[in-house]
Amino acid sequence: MSYTYDYPRPALTVDAVIFGLDEDELKILLIQRAGEPFKGSWAFPGGFVEMDETTEEAVQRELEEETGIKDVFLEQLYTFSGVQRDPRERVVSVAYFGLVKPSGLRMAAASDAQDVRWFAIDQIPDLAFDHREILQVALKRLRGKIRYEPIGFELLPPEFTMSQLLRLYSNALGKPVDKRNFIRKIKKFGILNELPKKRRDGAHRPATLYSFNGEKYRQLKQAGIDFEL
Repeated sequence: MSYTYDYPRPALTVDAVIFGLDEDELKILLIQRAGEPFKGSWAFPGGFVEMDETTEEAVQRELEEETGIKDVFLEQLYTFSGVQRDPRERVVSVAYFGLVKPSGLRMAAASDAQDVRWFAIDQIPDLAFDHREILQVALKRLRGKIRYEPIGFELLPPEFTMSQLLRLYSNALGKPVDKRNFIRKIKKFGILNELPKKRRDGAHRPATLYSFNGEKYRQLKQAGIDFEL
């Protein structure tokens, strides 16, 4: 049975803010719009929610359709409802964000996207709609979470150097990290496994490799010990 409403209703969309670590640099995934409005402009993957799907299903579908990337763990970020955010009509968007390792991902622009590309955080082009605002909210969430949860390890390879870890946190937080204090804190938690092998890190002497000890972190969490860097 269909219903007729006496008042207009806003349309509902979703947007996916995907962070990735590429060559030790934090980047964001953007698509170049193939149609109006903002044709040719860069934006987050996303689109309208269909009548028979949830916002969670919609954002995964749009991400796969426009970039080729699928099965990404996404966390709801915020609902953006500015009255003038979309020139077509009254549109409310539920934004999600996730963390991935770009290496090994197969990307292909399709659907409403004519291109898909990773951009460094400090080299973001002009964005369509209110996506600049969405990016700022996502960065704020990322910078808060990375200080209190070990989400940074989701961006690193299974084996990494301390320099890589430092660069990640400095890049994600948008400011230099005190090296000595950071290493002291991270080692105090015992969530790093020191591996019996080394890797040459640039022109310096071979660096010790580490891996993330997820089981140790879960034990700390169950014991009520706060992870804060």
